[in-house]
Amino acid sequence: MKKEVATLAGGCFWGMEDIIRNIPGVLNTTVGYTGGLIENPNYSIVKLGTSNHAESVEVEFDASKITYSELLNFFFKMHDPTTINQQGNDKGTQYRSVIFFHNEEQKITALEMIKKVDASGKWPRPIVTQVIPASKFYPAEEYHQDYLKKNPGGYTCHWLRN
Repeated sequence: MKKEVATLAGGCFWGMEDIIRNIPGVLNTTVGYTGGLIENPNYSIVKLGTSNHAESVEVEFDASKITYSELLNFFFKMHDPTTINQQGNDKGTQYRSVIFFHNEEQKITALEMIKKVDASGKWPRPIVTQVIPASKFYPAEEYHQDYLKKNPGGYTCHWLRN
């Protein structure tokens, strides 16, 4: 097993986690907050959109079963990477599209994937996904973890597009 970590933000973390955890090769998912200005944020702070944290999913995966590039391919199918600070009805900086890279290889792969997706013409507008260094990840409150598994009828604006 070749264990690696990816940190992705693409709107509400509930829907992203619900899709990502079912991808073959994914070992574990944790929803949380990263990329912000304050330490130890919580949902009450992040939901205001003033801390600059993004609702994110930290993904542990077996790189011998799924590559980082393949994981990013799912990422670009599960949310609209052309909307700034918005996914569906969710609006604010906490819902922006971001790839938080953990090393130079992930950065290069992310930038290449954005070019590829942009060139594909799949989206009618340019990709606005940010690619920035990973910073401290703060796990969200327990009731957010596996939320849609615990609440199958809960809200999500994520689905896999072709």
